[in-house]
Amino acid sequence: MAGAGVFSATAAYRSGGGLVRILTHESNRLIMQTLIPEAVLTTYEEKPGEEDEKILDCLSWADVIVLGPGIGTGEFAQHLTKLVLFNAAAPCILDADALNIIGKHMDWLTEMKAEKIITPHMGEMARLTGRSIRELKEDPVKEASAFAEKYHAITVLKDARTVTALPGGDVFINRSGNSGMATGGSGDVLTGVLAGLAGQGCELSLAAPLGVYLHGLAGDEAARKCGKRGMTASDIAQAVGIILKEGFIENETI
Repeated sequence: MAGAGVFSATAAYRSGGGLVRILTHESNRLIMQTLIPEAVLTTYEEKPGEEDEKILDCLSWADVIVLGPGIGTGEFAQHLTKLVLFNAAAPCILDADALNIIGKHMDWLTEMKAEKIITPHMGEMARLTGRSIRELKEDPVKEASAFAEKYHAITVLKDARTVTALPGGDVFINRSGNSGMATGGSGDVLTGVLAGLAGQGCELSLAAPLGVYLHGLAGDEAARKCGKRGMTASDIAQAVGIILKEGFIENETI
């Protein structure tokens, strides 16, 4: 799904990323070049084993890696996910389809060497843990903290009040944002924001809670402009830059 990549890349730029490289299927070339011409584009065909050198080159290029938005869960997506998890040296942000794939191969997450943030919504967390959404909602702080500790992964458990749990035990409960953010692509925007912050040298332990907070503020700005019913992921992504301009440059309060 090309849109997921566009949302993530746009948000990474809007949150301060200097250069974003998108690795996507060849069929998405025209869409990507049209919607986000600022990005460096690398495309692949679904040929496991034949595209590995190209993928590894992208991994070595990156300061931070986003994996998951829009990649699907087919054979090549599984190959791509495993290749990234086992070869990434830069910090990784794992979301969406990458989490759905990892849910069937939890040992991959255990063996992964790079620092990582995972950003599951309740459904994805259910697939990762084997627990029901109802069980997860009973104590999301406990569930996120247990997962973070077990897999040494900063865990951003998305819900009405997103919980960010660090492996060391610290937990952040986010209070920015609104119900209008329950719209398709909003999570991809969050992933891009986290990548934009981490790519500028922000430690993952700070980038995660700060990125969630910033994403929520952008959602509030989008709601003010478009209304909760009418706002889209694109509105949230565009609002990220506005929030940063007002907070860091004019008031320096964030």
